[in-house]
Amino acid sequence: MMKLLLRIIISCAVALPATAALADDWLRSIPEFELTDNNGQVHTLETYKDYEYVVFYVQGVGCPIARIAVPNFRAIREEYAEKNIAFTMFNSNIQDDLKRIAKEADEFGIDFPIMKDQDQLLAKALGVERTAEVFIVDPRTRDVLYRGPINDQLGYETQRNEAREHYLKDALNTVLAGGTVDMDNVPDSKGCLVAIF
Repeated sequence: MMKLLLRIIISCAVALPATAALADDWLRSIPEFELTDNNGQVHTLETYKDYEYVVFYVQGVGCPIARIAVPNFRAIREEYAEKNIAFTMFNSNIQDDLKRIAKEADEFGIDFPIMKDQDQLLAKALGVERTAEVFIVDPRTRDVLYRGPINDQLGYETQRNEAREHYLKDALNTVLAGGTVDMDNVPDSKGCLVAIF
């Protein structure tokens, strides 16, 4: 009985650092990249070097949640217009090429640059799983300071008239004040699955 108890304690002690490592792995750093957007412009981290932060949105052609969330993303961009924060998008879907992305942007009035993550460099490095997820990045350190949903307005087959929780805005306010976002209070993003090859 004593040996069994000792094994359980040792197993728990070994599992705790692994769990902490998984939590740390949730916020990764963004790699250097060179991606072309739907307007033919090339983006690198150098493109954003003069901004305090960059907010990246995972876009996907045909995804209803990604489409519906765009006005919320736009409203936050407008609210933080004086804060020297860049707002942009990238698309990592295998089936979406720049032509399809440009058509989607035109059809749905998406006035953000949408970079094509052709080789899924960003998706793999950041651990992207779904569209409509956002990332706050410090372009100087390449650290990801937040990842998660914009707010709690949209879900799978559900939509509130008004958001109750404003995760992205809260995170921006926190990092602008020099704080650290408590990721334990942020739920997973709702969106369409991004197939990683």
